[in-house]
Amino acid sequence: MTRRITKINFLALLLFLNLIYPQSIREVDIEGDDNFSRSEYLTWASIGSGSKYFEGFKDSVKNRIIGSLADRGFINSFVDSIKTQVSPDTQFVDIEIFIEEGEPTYINSIYYLNVDSADSAIVDPFFSFQSGKILNKFELEQNIAETLDYFENNKFPFISIKISSINFFSDSVTGEHFADIILDIEKGHESKITKVEIVGNTKTKDYVIIRNLRLQKDEPYSQERIENIPKKLNRLRFFEPVPIPTFYFNSSDEGILQIKVKEKETNNFDGIIGYVPGAGDEEKGYFTGFVNITLRNIFGTERGAAIRWQQEDRFSQELELKYVEPWLFGFPFNLGVNLFQRKQDTTYVQRHIEGSLEFLATEEISAALTISSESTIPTENEFSSFSVYNASILSTGVNFKIDSRDDVYAPTEGILFNNSYKFSRKKISGPVEYLTPQTLTNINLQRLELDFSFFYEVFFRQVAALGIHAREMRGPFFEVSDLYKLGGTNTLRGYREKQFIGNRIFWSNLEYRYLLTKRSFAFVFFDNGYYLRNEDAARQIERNESFKYGYGLGLSIETALGVLGVSYALGEGDTFSEGKIHFGLINEF
Repeated sequence: MTRRITKINFLALLLFLNLIYPQSIREVDIEGDDNFSRSEYLTWASIGSGSKYFEGFKDSVKNRIIGSLADRGFINSFVDSIKTQVSPDTQFVDIEIFIEEGEPTYINSIYYLNVDSADSAIVDPFFSFQSGKILNKFELEQNIAETLDYFENNKFPFISIKISSINFFSDSVTGEHFADIILDIEKGHESKITKVEIVGNTKTKDYVIIRNLRLQKDEPYSQERIENIPKKLNRLRFFEPVPIPTFYFNSSDEGILQIKVKEKETNNFDGIIGYVPGAGDEEKGYFTGFVNITLRNIFGTERGAAIRWQQEDRFSQELELKYVEPWLFGFPFNLGVNLFQRKQDTTYVQRHIEGSLEFLATEEISAALTISSESTIPTENEFSSFSVYNASILSTGVNFKIDSRDDVYAPTEGILFNNSYKFSRKKISGPVEYLTPQTLTNINLQRLELDFSFFYEVFFRQVAALGIHAREMRGPFFEVSDLYKLGGTNTLRGYREKQFIGNRIFWSNLEYRYLLTKRSFAFVFFDNGYYLRNEDAARQIERNESFKYGYGLGLSIETALGVLGVSYALGEGDTFSEGKIHFGLINEF
């Protein structure tokens, strides 16, 4: 009696352990997999080596397989049986599934309800090639989605397509299975945008928003156009991320497009000023630092202006003024003016004035003509050493730009392509004592500049950003004031601002970003850079070129003052203590 009770308790214990620790599936074998692979069946059934065997396992697997086969046109399939074999230690189970796929069902014909002959000519191309093909649920749904997209982009936003019925039958001679599909198509109300209603713009004028969207009165409704509106408005940088507009009919049966916006601060101030005292009683102190004031959307009219001042040391200083007049006389042309002056230590003063006329071909594509005048004036110093020539430059150029980014501050998709060419006529007039018969006094210079950025959302809230930039200047010889600068926050991180100079520079920026909010993100980056300064034997300048790289991490955070960027970067060969911190508001002009 005691032994019997012990045996019953042992079996109960095994049953209890199996309930707590279910058996693992060791191997799955599929029989009858003629039209689909074993891996497809395992995916449909959601089982595989290591899966847990549970109560109701067989019914669950049967339903999943039969449903997946039916979705792919094998309506008459069934699971004949599922056999299991438990391992001697009861920890594992082997599964053997026997499937009868049967013959597939083919589409015989597709019929349409509520469609006239004109619409039938439009709908037919989306479905006609399905006749004679296996009835695949996913392909049919794709055809329906394409049809919906077409009508939504051509005046019918409220269209609906329903499968009214599917009639199955078999050929008595061949035994093949067929289906006739009947689609019920309701086009709904033909729509056009009669009025645009803008909500939330307390500062920006309505006409500024409408002209940038290029909406016309009584424009036919297009869903694609509507869905692209947030991208276009986000590029203005006047608003918080804009949602997709809504469309409705008012009591007068007018089509109303309602655009909701929330304005953000468009005037930014960024700056820091310090005072460096003199080294002795006879040396005066000086101010250093920078001030950057950006005014965008002045009086809500899209006009923009910017002032930038930077004092690098006692003798080096920059001052820059910018202004943009948008949509000149109501036409898609932007007029820009740029004034710039740089005092380079005790060597020269450079002044630059530029005007540009940009044609806004589309919302994403633009082209511009530029004309500029530049003068370089050597600074007299106590050593009377030669620094640069006294020269004037007259330049003309063209620019081509494509911007398909969905947002300027934190894009998740799209490209930014900017390509420019500039031809300069440089005239050297002094200093007279350094002009020799061999000195070229009239020089032609050419500048080629290329910027390309690509953004792609790899996973949700994770974006890969790649930037490629190149600059090259061509001519018989170059002065320091002509050369490009490389290094710092906006080019090659991990190095001082404008640390390297060259007549040819290249840099690339690779970032992997994690979006914290819609316009704030953390990132890691890797930058590459190259600079070349050609040899100038006449002035005893040797050829100088080098590849550099930098890497690090950072944050870009949207604040009330603007987008604040901060990064910690290491240059080639730097130790942790030698890293550079790049900090400041991102230029929004």
